[in-house]
Amino acid sequence: MSPQWLAYCGRKVDMRLGIDLDGVVTNFILGWMTRYNVEFGTHLTEDLVDHWDAAADLTHFSDMSDFWGWAGAAGGGPTVFRNLTAYPGALRTLNELAVDHDIVILSMKPDWAASDTFAWIAEHHIPTREVHLLRDKWRVQCDLYLDDSPHALPGLVANRPEAIVCRYVRPWNEPVPGARDIHDWAEFCAFVKQEECEWSQPA
Repeated sequence: MSPQWLAYCGRKVDMRLGIDLDGVVTNFILGWMTRYNVEFGTHLTEDLVDHWDAAADLTHFSDMSDFWGWAGAAGGGPTVFRNLTAYPGALRTLNELAVDHDIVILSMKPDWAASDTFAWIAEHHIPTREVHLLRDKWRVQCDLYLDDSPHALPGLVANRPEAIVCRYVRPWNEPVPGARDIHDWAEFCAFVKQEECEWSQPA
């Protein structure tokens, strides 16, 4: 952060930023579709996904349980979570924000995904010392949350009224009362810096 910004905002205040992984930092849809297209000779594209459990509707799997069985087994190799790509601007923004704030990773994953998730975080040098794999993300106290899950967002708003909740806008989620919409990482970075400035004002 520039000296000019600090001079404008006053004293610096560290915030705990609760960041989701899949659909926010990592492109999970591209990851599973790439593998599925190779294995089954299909031509699925990301724009086909318009709701949360679209994988079962777009593939030959009978339901999401069947899909997750494939995503985890992956022919005895790494799970689908091991070789995901990051969305543009995600890694750069996280590293920039980590200079002044604590990055807390909050991800809703199956137990079998833990090893590959930690490996991905380490390989991509995610600037965090705190990772939680859990369903009820609101149980982890943060000052600001960024998530795309239509299941997690209402819980964050309801159970963390003192925090700021941001919805990363995706085709598979809808506006949530009490949550601020974020459309890309540049917007999120600017918003955090704005909030930092407000938090830094003397009481």
